[in-house]
Amino acid sequence: MTTEILLAGFGGQGVLFAGKILAYCGLMDSKELSWLPSYGPEMRGGTANCSVCISDEPIGSPLVLTPDLLIAMNQPSFDKFINAVKPGGKVFIDSTLIDASECTRDDIEVFAIPSTQLADENELKGGSNIILLGKLIKETGLFTLETMKKTIEKVVPPTKAQLIANNFRAIELGMNS
Repeated sequence: MTTEILLAGFGGQGVLFAGKILAYCGLMDSKELSWLPSYGPEMRGGTANCSVCISDEPIGSPLVLTPDLLIAMNQPSFDKFINAVKPGGKVFIDSTLIDASECTRDDIEVFAIPSTQLADENELKGGSNIILLGKLIKETGLFTLETMKKTIEKVVPPTKAQLIANNFRAIELGMNS
């Protein structure tokens, strides 16, 4: 079984970090994986997306052209990738920044979470990406909460260890949204 995931947004929203977390979750669960970041030359404020493949068998290509799962963190990313999602796929959007009513597809599930608003209200600056990951793991069962927490502890650098608790809160916010 292979799950192809595409994460997309503006540089600075944590798209690549969120993809890295998913890839490390796969590593923690002894899966085959690939993580392929892509961003514009301007980084912060420019476009950023990340392809993650998680599989029980070797992965032929790291490119995700028709994702099973899409996390879209802004309107341009939603507009660009929504039609590429496989029928039966799931889409997780930041409804603070994206108008979910624009999706006319009835062959996919769309989860609209006001993740930027939730992050701001809960003093989790920059936590929108992790809130969306929390919703993704709840709705897909791709990984357990325990795997996510172990991964956060591994991926957050020691110099930012004080952010681990905030990331745990963000995951739980997403799971409860």
